[in-house]
Amino acid sequence: MSAPELIRIVSRDSPMALAQVERVRAELAALYPDTATEVVPVRTTGDKWMGDLSKVEGKGAFTKEVDAALLAGEADLAVHCVKDIPADRPLPAGTTFAAFLQRDDIRDALVHPEGLTLDELPDGTRIGTSSVRRVAQLAASHPHLTCVPFRGNANRRLAKLADGEVDALLLAVAGLHRIGRPDVISEVLSPETICPPIGAGVLALQCREYDTNTIDMVSALNHPGTYREITAERMFLHVLQGHCNSPIAGYAKSQRNGDLSLRACVFTPDGKTVLNAHEWAGPLDPATLGTSVAVALLRQGARELIDTIAH
Repeated sequence: MSAPELIRIVSRDSPMALAQVERVRAELAALYPDTATEVVPVRTTGDKWMGDLSKVEGKGAFTKEVDAALLAGEADLAVHCVKDIPADRPLPAGTTFAAFLQRDDIRDALVHPEGLTLDELPDGTRIGTSSVRRVAQLAASHPHLTCVPFRGNANRRLAKLADGEVDALLLAVAGLHRIGRPDVISEVLSPETICPPIGAGVLALQCREYDTNTIDMVSALNHPGTYREITAERMFLHVLQGHCNSPIAGYAKSQRNGDLSLRACVFTPDGKTVLNAHEWAGPLDPATLGTSVAVALLRQGARELIDTIAH
């Protein structure tokens, strides 16, 4: 393998996305000290549009411009949060995943200025979130709270909270750590309290499929356990064909002995209907586990539930 002298890394230009790129640069530098890296930041549709994501291609709004820069040869490597990459359609033709970094915390965090926990919040507390997954689960478990549509990067949401636009926020634990703000966390919520999104806490590294030199280098950063978890999760989501307005949650967990489990849920937006499935597999293809869990939910009526939600 002939190592390139420079790897250009494209990413969203938000503070969190750029912090994620710095992690990738550091891991590459540790393995390839003679290869330089350069950041190519782009502003995505999802970062510019503060309305309903379903009106601008859903989650693809956070990846389209990044993918375009990669395909145009303006960069050699793209860094994505897996949770932002649509699973109901293939990756853009000509691109491939080269690695999944070791998974960070998958849990959500409550941010409250006075440090209250979720169960301590009084009736009518305004929770800032535009996640249909979080809204549905809060509606089911804490119906006395009010969810307020809230878009923008984590720093912007924290600023809006400080200005009193809402009373509390739900944000990803991993994201708050990436921007250096774990100090604002009032409570870390277990996956049993708020089930995380598919792909939570994982960074994906994407290359042009014919760029074998870069793929070979970057693949050294792949974490095998995380790879298995994400393969199961994304196959699950692909079989369900969920869209950005589908309250779908789930996470896989790999064990040291090779066993893999996948727990997943599908909700109605009002949280009144919750479908659950949880299966274990040994050293089977993780995609088989993802398919099996999706089929279990389809048998419970997930297809009808998803199709009744406008998008």
